[in-house]
Amino acid sequence: MLAQQRQTAILDLVRRHGGVRVSDLVREFSVSDMTIRRDLENLAQRGLLAKVHGGATTLAPGSTDEPGFAAKSVRQQAEKEAIARRAASLVSPGTAIALSAGTTTWTLAHQLLDVPGLTVVTNSVPVAEVFYHNGRVDQTVVLTGGIRTPSDALVGPFAVTAIRSLNLDQLFLGVHGINERSGFTTPNLMEAETDQALVAAARRLVVLADHTKWETVGISTIARLDEADVVVSDAGLPASARAALDGLVGQLLIAGEENDGAAR
Repeated sequence: MLAQQRQTAILDLVRRHGGVRVSDLVREFSVSDMTIRRDLENLAQRGLLAKVHGGATTLAPGSTDEPGFAAKSVRQQAEKEAIARRAASLVSPGTAIALSAGTTTWTLAHQLLDVPGLTVVTNSVPVAEVFYHNGRVDQTVVLTGGIRTPSDALVGPFAVTAIRSLNLDQLFLGVHGINERSGFTTPNLMEAETDQALVAAARRLVVLADHTKWETVGISTIARLDEADVVVSDAGLPASARAALDGLVGQLLIAGEENDGAAR
């Protein structure tokens, strides 16, 4: 197992159990104590967990905590890939779509490189780079201007003004958290305003969110749950979350499961 794969697995264990012991990780991965300690040091330096005596624990993010793009890109990679594949099936050739900033939408961008005649509007520098490096001449990419956030989103009045003049078929929105009362949220106030403009510009709202986003709350609400036409999540989404979303969103799709939620 490569170091990056092992560290991703360690981070998943920390998130699922709230904490891990070095001794348990040594047995789990059949490596030395020193190797595990280096892994934990690496993850702690990237702001992904907190080192404690003999192990590591999860960080306790507040409503304004905003991890950087690199930090978020190593979280729930398998789930994001599954969500992206499912979401890509909703995109038709020759349509105009928007991809908000985020690592899940960035993963989706890779799945859309072969869709012909696509026009993509995004406020994400990494998403725009995916299409730019692909170099497909029948795809048009529009990158909004704005102020760059830690998650590599372009936000603020320049971005909002550009977006408000557009009419889009679908918006694929990545979010920081989902909560019944607070809706779809972000930890960045300016990003919320930009995302709200994207929601208003699109005829259809598709939210992409892995199971860890449930009951996470950012400081600012982007949209209510009942404003989403579709929510795409993964098999780790708990039954209580599925029941709540089924009653509020237009359609709940679970990546990797044959029985997707029916539209209401």
